[in-house]
Amino acid sequence: MPRNVKNTKSKKNKNAESDLVYGVLDVTRSGMGYVIVEGRENDIMIRSNDFNTAMNGDKVSVRIIGDPQKAGRVQGVVEEVLERKQSQFLGKIDVSQNFAFFIADSGKSMPDIYIPLNKLNGAKDKDRVSVKVTQWEKNKKPQGEVLQVMNASDENDLAMKELIMEAGFPIGFSDEVLEESERLPDTLSSKEIKKRKDFRDILTFTIDPVDARDFDDAISYRVLKNGNYEIGVHIADVSYYVVPGSELDKAAFERATSVYLPDRVNPMLPERISNGLCSLRPKEDKFTFSAVFEINTKGDIKKTWIGKTAIHSDHRFSYEEVQEIIEKKEGFCAEEILLLNKFAQRFRKQRFKKGAINFSSVEVRFKLDENGKPIGVVLKESKEAHQLIEEFMLLANRAVAEAAAKVKVHKKLVPFPYRIHDTPDEDKLKPFVEFAKKYGHKFDTSSPENISASFNQLLEDARGKPEQHVLEQLGIRTMAKAVYSSENIGHYGLGFEHYTHFTSPIRRYPDVLVHRVMEQILNEEIEPDKKMEEKCKHCSDRERAAMETERAANKYKQVEFMKDKLGEEFDGVISGVSSFGFWVETVEHKCEGLVSINSLFEFDDFRHMESDYCLSGKRSGRTFRMGDKIKIKVVAANLTKRQLDYQWILPANSIEEKSSKLRIGKSTVKTKGKKNSK
Repeated sequence: MPRNVKNTKSKKNKNAESDLVYGVLDVTRSGMGYVIVEGRENDIMIRSNDFNTAMNGDKVSVRIIGDPQKAGRVQGVVEEVLERKQSQFLGKIDVSQNFAFFIADSGKSMPDIYIPLNKLNGAKDKDRVSVKVTQWEKNKKPQGEVLQVMNASDENDLAMKELIMEAGFPIGFSDEVLEESERLPDTLSSKEIKKRKDFRDILTFTIDPVDARDFDDAISYRVLKNGNYEIGVHIADVSYYVVPGSELDKAAFERATSVYLPDRVNPMLPERISNGLCSLRPKEDKFTFSAVFEINTKGDIKKTWIGKTAIHSDHRFSYEEVQEIIEKKEGFCAEEILLLNKFAQRFRKQRFKKGAINFSSVEVRFKLDENGKPIGVVLKESKEAHQLIEEFMLLANRAVAEAAAKVKVHKKLVPFPYRIHDTPDEDKLKPFVEFAKKYGHKFDTSSPENISASFNQLLEDARGKPEQHVLEQLGIRTMAKAVYSSENIGHYGLGFEHYTHFTSPIRRYPDVLVHRVMEQILNEEIEPDKKMEEKCKHCSDRERAAMETERAANKYKQVEFMKDKLGEEFDGVISGVSSFGFWVETVEHKCEGLVSINSLFEFDDFRHMESDYCLSGKRSGRTFRMGDKIKIKVVAANLTKRQLDYQWILPANSIEEKSSKLRIGKSTVKTKGKKNSK
């Protein structure tokens, strides 16, 4: 059985498990379904009558019908829904005298949901509502309850919530989960404090974004008698409050991650925990799980201690405040921050020397008004203040993973959620290497170590040149995706043999799992989790869904921002190329739209040159290549499809010939690009 679905078997199914295949159901707008099976070349067609309560995105078991050896598409019947992708939906409700039905907004075909009149939660006929499916038996309509009546006039709120629901993330928490969180004690148990190492009298502070509310991590600092420094990385002890099997734990595991959208956070844990009990707020005693390092004056780590602690944060810094202290070399805790920064920069330099790949990053965020409407764009570059926190979090994550990797039970390694990253994809690497050569950059692909060294040399050589961002983004595309797994293969991008996620348990469930395993190791009471790999796979899937949701939400904001600019012209950079056109990102706003190849037919017949990441004109030789700087006009902005359409503006100095086709000169201007070919 594929490891991407849980091992569930229907009691009603008379077929042996080996007769079933497992995969994800994709429902088309026409209502036909196709099950995508990992490792299988062709999808399995499922007719709508054979869904057996399955919906789009659900993980299912399928029985193949007919002879699979015969020509044509293989057909199947859903035997059982193994895991629901989505249980909450947005749409309209039809209320009559005796019953009500909910009709979902989703473009994917799905049945109406029957709502008992005592489950309307105040909803009236034609209201926009969110609904949860509570019961669904085979050959019957699904039954549900209204969770919330939506404000139909707030399009942004509805759009964001719909994206979250479509990705399978519940909005809000059940009464049981909220009640359980309310029962948790506000004060720290003195008995529990005695079991921990007490850091409350040691200088401790947090460094976070200025608008942060959940503080996962804090850093403590003190000088030891031997002249060395003790630097503690203290992480909110979520596992103290969220115990296995509790309603809180089930809700956190289901989500597996918080989802960060431009105007909100859909949290993994209720606010009482994420922003209250576990948040390392200043002037409050908190329980933490810590990695503490003794570091000499040169920045060498002499000792590492991992264990449960109690802390008291003395001050809350923003990244901007710390950056100002670093640059001006003065301010509150300047001596401590400057030393921490010195160590962080040393760790960073060592990482890159040992094979970590130095991709730069610029975060694009929208400035929003009080209604969530985008009114501007803010570019946030990673500065030394961010790197300070990043390096100490990496240090703690690696130290915890290294400690876990040494522990065996019955001569077997303890099941542990590592964060792994494989070597670059060979099929993607080859065309990238050829493309880089055109800019004069050489690559040694003889070993993973030489590949990473070549990447770093390329990034260093390209810094400040027009091709920098094109090469960076194409290089990132050659990389495998980092995932969670109990099978440790190391983290190629970071250059670490052992790595995990330990430092953000408020917003990531794998970190909670790590804390639990580490507590068992420290207490020498290890109970190996036989379902660890299954849990890792679930967390990786949810992480990917969250990232896709965040991208979709950012795209929505881009379209919302640009829809008031129809007809306006902007400078842009070609950020991706395909057979049906090319994408352009505006220089000023970083908003990406498509220039369709159909809009270019009047100029030339363009062909997609995949290896060159460009469109090339048959007659004129004109090229549109990734990284080229061009001018575009905004011609369409579709919020429903989250789609921007641009039109290429012919340069004023181009030679125009009024014949059947307009001939264009060969000159193009190369400049910075952002994303690789799509």
